[in-house]
Amino acid sequence: MEHAILIVDDVHEVLLEKLESAAILFNYRPEFDKSKAEQVIGRYTGLIIRSKFQVDQDFIEKANNLQFIARAGAGMDNIDEDYARSRGIALIPANEGNRDAVGEHMIGMLLSLMNNLNRGHREIINGQWRREGNRGYELKGRTVALIGYGHNGQAMAKKLSGFEVDVIAYDKYKTGFSDQYAREVSMEEVVKQADVLSFHIPLTRETKGMVDREYLFHFRKPIFFLMGARGGIADIPAVLHYLDQGRILGAAFDVLPVEKFPALSEQPWFEDFMKRDNVLVSPHVAGWTFESYYKLSAILADKIITLLRTS
Repeated sequence: MEHAILIVDDVHEVLLEKLESAAILFNYRPEFDKSKAEQVIGRYTGLIIRSKFQVDQDFIEKANNLQFIARAGAGMDNIDEDYARSRGIALIPANEGNRDAVGEHMIGMLLSLMNNLNRGHREIINGQWRREGNRGYELKGRTVALIGYGHNGQAMAKKLSGFEVDVIAYDKYKTGFSDQYAREVSMEEVVKQADVLSFHIPLTRETKGMVDREYLFHFRKPIFFLMGARGGIADIPAVLHYLDQGRILGAAFDVLPVEKFPALSEQPWFEDFMKRDNVLVSPHVAGWTFESYYKLSAILADKIITLLRTS
């Protein structure tokens, strides 16, 4: 076998340096597309990817010697996890690497929404000076509900601790996780208490399209809505519906069900969504800071080295 690990995406050089120091062989080919990777993957015991293509069942079946798939990012939703596990392939994410970046970004989006920063800026550019029309809300004293309390949820809670808010968290797959930053609650308590709703869960068969009209209907108070997890979790027309009703006061999305142009502009909801003053969108960059680019690769390298040394 020529090389142990095939790397098909751009990664920070620290990952390559760490693998070299550990005497682990690799082939760094960020120019490879899926077709080219499929032609050679049978030679390798490891695959490192970010989001270049879907590692589906057909691809995995061509990877006869694959022992692990590592992703330099949070979540593994571009990988057929069930099928990979059925083949005994280990899955290695680097969720810890961008948790601080995501937390900071989503809090920034929340504060911008609550204080009309984006709208006020645009109005001043257009010669308008409206103080009363851009009166904002304070975050202090509100209840922030986190859906999911893994690496990203915990980082978000920690960063919110200085804002004097009540942070509650619901996680379907964890119990007994209350800590100094967040209090574990039921989903029933979330819908009763939330002033801010923020998502920190992976995209799975169960969570795809989870946030629909029925889901949002149950919230008792008007909420600020934050989606920094995966775009496929939320139904945009449902969010628009409750924005129209005033039951969502503002919505911030770093991720969308469809991303990049022209596909995004072709969505039937796109024009309505983007013209609203109380909607804020960023281009899937919450977890993609200069610092997280390094940390994602460094953490992933350490995990791979540990796996290979212990297997």
